[in-house]
Amino acid sequence: MEKIKLSYSHNNTVANILLDDGKGNVLDNIMMLEILDCFNRFKENKELKLITFQGEGKHFSFGASVEEHTKELAETMIKTFHKLFFGIIELRIPTMAKISGQCLGGGMELAIMCNLLFADKTAKMGQPEIILGVFPPPASVILPEKIGLARAEELLISGRAMNADEAYKTGLINFVFEDKDTLNAGANEWIEKNIVPKSASSLRFAVNASRIKFNHILNNFLPQLEHIYVKQLMETHDANEGISAFLEKRQPSWKNC
Repeated sequence: MEKIKLSYSHNNTVANILLDDGKGNVLDNIMMLEILDCFNRFKENKELKLITFQGEGKHFSFGASVEEHTKELAETMIKTFHKLFFGIIELRIPTMAKISGQCLGGGMELAIMCNLLFADKTAKMGQPEIILGVFPPPASVILPEKIGLARAEELLISGRAMNADEAYKTGLINFVFEDKDTLNAGANEWIEKNIVPKSASSLRFAVNASRIKFNHILNNFLPQLEHIYVKQLMETHDANEGISAFLEKRQPSWKNC
């Protein structure tokens, strides 16, 4: 594997996916396919009780690859990306994101898809897609379900980031720790106490039950938002201009169409 590291802990009952592209742990097509390959392995593993996601280094993830958001590549990128969310639904295994530093865009979407979010005080979470002239399909469905429509809309429309304390107050994050070391120690302690003693089979039923409404909404609305993104949004001038301006490191020139 080139861009993730997979390890097992807690007597091989916990699978740990480490995002590691050497810089900002950008979710490009290669990394996404590697994660999906892990999901295929997990389908056959009846012993798994938890999957964790974490970023190597200071940051969780800067987000999905902007280079792959161009009109020519957007459809392929977004279809692969959305397979991650449908894959997590299908697995039904509990999931945990351990967040440090920047957790933005597609990185935040992967994190908020998890059942549990643990973070340290360096965490910055946001969906800045609107700043580039686009929108985040998974977050547009997931955030309202997790923190309520009013809070979600403000974040999605503004594109601003939250620090760990604000994300905790909204209920998005379960626990906040001082730094990455205490985050890892605290997560391990929580896993030992609350996950390891339980039946892997029963945990999957519990996840499926707790998410019966959430999964129904995601399965029904994410394909619709994917269609709007690829077939309508990416036909506009401003969506393409926003992506181009970011890649060219300049201010966008909007035409409002």
